[in-house]
Amino acid sequence: MLIETTSLPGVLRLTPKRFGDARGFFAETWNKRALSEAGLDLDFVQDNHSLSAQVGTVRGLHFQAPPDAQGKLVRCGRGAIFDVAVDIRKGSPTYGHWLGEELSFENGVMLWVPPGFAHGFMTRAPDSEIIYKCTHYYAPASDGGVRWDSCGIDWNWNGEVLTSDKDRDAPALADFDSPFIFED
Repeated sequence: MLIETTSLPGVLRLTPKRFGDARGFFAETWNKRALSEAGLDLDFVQDNHSLSAQVGTVRGLHFQAPPDAQGKLVRCGRGAIFDVAVDIRKGSPTYGHWLGEELSFENGVMLWVPPGFAHGFMTRAPDSEIIYKCTHYYAPASDGGVRWDSCGIDWNWNGEVLTSDKDRDAPALADFDSPFIFED
């Protein structure tokens, strides 16, 4: 597995090796030892799977506040998404900075989004499936968000955006009081 750092410290781009033949391919998408050797000793407790039918669907930007903060290992099982992480740690030198990666069935790329980052995505293909592992159980009382269009993200999209009322009504980054504190 190729594990690469990104412009946001802590956010990683992972590309599993694919072994293919006439039948298709095989890929190992999670290996505790490989990530531990890369400095990530992760204990995933929950897997999530979502389907977004329409191109231009936005989900996010979501997070879970401490003590229920979640790290997420995100991949696209079918279709294509533009996956985004935004640093929301107070005092971070990269507070408010974002990183976007194309994740697709075709490229097999995954994104590690650690606690302290808001996460979201926009679909680039119909019927896109997103699968992600979480380091903490879902806790409704700790659920939070930042409005998807308030962080200066270049979604590279000119069409209609489909989002939920919850995501549309989330606070803008400029009005947001983050529960995360940057620790050097």
